[in-house]
Amino acid sequence: MDVEPFGPGSMHWETAGEYRNLFVAGSALVIQTMHPAVGAAVAEHSTYKTDPWGRLNRTLTSVQTWVYGGQDGPAEGLRLRELHRLINGVDERGRGYHALNGEAWAFVHLSLFERFIVLRRYFGTPYSTRQQERLYEEARHLGRILRVPEREMPRDLRAFWAYFDDMVANRLEAHPTALDVLAQLRRSPKPPGLPEALWKPFGMGTGEFNYFVTVGMLPPAVRQKLGLTWTAREERRLRQVGRAVAVIAPRLPERLRYMPIAYHARRAARNPRELAA
Repeated sequence: MDVEPFGPGSMHWETAGEYRNLFVAGSALVIQTMHPAVGAAVAEHSTYKTDPWGRLNRTLTSVQTWVYGGQDGPAEGLRLRELHRLINGVDERGRGYHALNGEAWAFVHLSLFERFIVLRRYFGTPYSTRQQERLYEEARHLGRILRVPEREMPRDLRAFWAYFDDMVANRLEAHPTALDVLAQLRRSPKPPGLPEALWKPFGMGTGEFNYFVTVGMLPPAVRQKLGLTWTAREERRLRQVGRAVAVIAPRLPERLRYMPIAYHARRAARNPRELAA
């Protein structure tokens, strides 16, 4: 299947490689693992507990390649499908699962669109309805790069929000994996190679901040399903942090605003001779 890669001029080109996206990484994984098939597959086959930093790095590399990798983007989408082809089993409730189940595969991808909208609401300038429509069209295109079945992707923005609300209400559950992801975020595991004595005081604060941001950015209906509390005072604190990031992030030099793959791809697109050199 031939799929046109992303390039300059697309909304994803401007946003997908920003470090700012890390603010929704935790909540994205929580929401995704609330789908029973995804939660079971991650519990049995993911390294999010044994190698959390390595898993994060591999995920970020893959995501950036989809958007900034040129022809490598569709190839990465195919690689991911092949990687997940043999991931299957039976969960703790006796339900069979497969990582390439159409609904589950689509939800992992489509939930990222919802997270991008929420990210901008808290940590940037909220998207207008027209911008959301454009971004969703690009998300559908990205779904094709990832080999998401066309029938699993809602046709337009209005259909997407009806789909997402239905998934939260009727398919997502307080899966043990989602709750464990929250616990892991709160503990904030030590990066490899860093002495424990240096990480411990910093890590505790990092873990609490990660947990705070993750819980705060979850949809209220998701928090309710997970039995999580969120107060008006906490909401105000999160929005204060978000406003500060929204002001600072766009003013950062490009090399500090974007992750390496995105940064180099953007530079090369502006100056192809630099890439050839």
